[in-house]
Amino acid sequence: MTVKEVLRNHSSVRKYTGEVITKDKIVELVETAQMAASSHFVQAYSLIWIRDEEKKKKLGEFSKNEFQFQTAGASFLFCVDFKRLQMAGQKHGVDIVVDTAENLIVGVADVAIFAQNFVIAAESEGYGICYIGGARNNPAEISELFNLPEYVFPLFAMTIGKPTKRNETKPRLPVSAVLHENEYHAEKYHSLLNDYDQVMEDYYASRSSNRKMANWTKQMADYLIEQHRPHMKEFLESKGFSWK
Repeated sequence: MTVKEVLRNHSSVRKYTGEVITKDKIVELVETAQMAASSHFVQAYSLIWIRDEEKKKKLGEFSKNEFQFQTAGASFLFCVDFKRLQMAGQKHGVDIVVDTAENLIVGVADVAIFAQNFVIAAESEGYGICYIGGARNNPAEISELFNLPEYVFPLFAMTIGKPTKRNETKPRLPVSAVLHENEYHAEKYHSLLNDYDQVMEDYYASRSSNRKMANWTKQMADYLIEQHRPHMKEFLESKGFSWK
């Protein structure tokens, strides 16, 4: 497939054949992912490849996603990492400033771009993947499990492997909903969201598995009516990020 075809056909995979992915292939994928853009070239990310079966089982429990880890060809924890940058500063007698909101944003962006490069490279070779934001359900326990030091925290986990099946691609918002010209136009959402709700209702009612009656705006309203993972602020402070 072309790069465009790979991107347009993405869907999350949660059940794999169990075929193990070789170290050479993992290294190749990581090298490709590392060519991602990085703000000021800080490369504020680290990737933990979880090969220990007990740790993998624990990560599944802590993230509340045990099932997909059982059949994945490889499992990873993607981390924001300023520890390496701290040590780079120390090499020159400099105590770097880590604890800022800007650095937190830079780290999250770096990890996300690096991860998406990894995903595109993997999917171009026929692998399936799933991002696991559930790693933030118990970040302190996961940090202890993988010996993450100060200035390093888990952003999300990921499973990768040969899929047992490909799920249908979910219809995204129309381009007109996300593309604005010259300035922001909120008024267009009144009609666009109604149209998109119908698209999603048709999709959920007709897909090959897990059919349901649902639309996008109701799902978002139900999800965002309450605060999620309120522990994250205190956890990030414990890792050296107090949002100065």
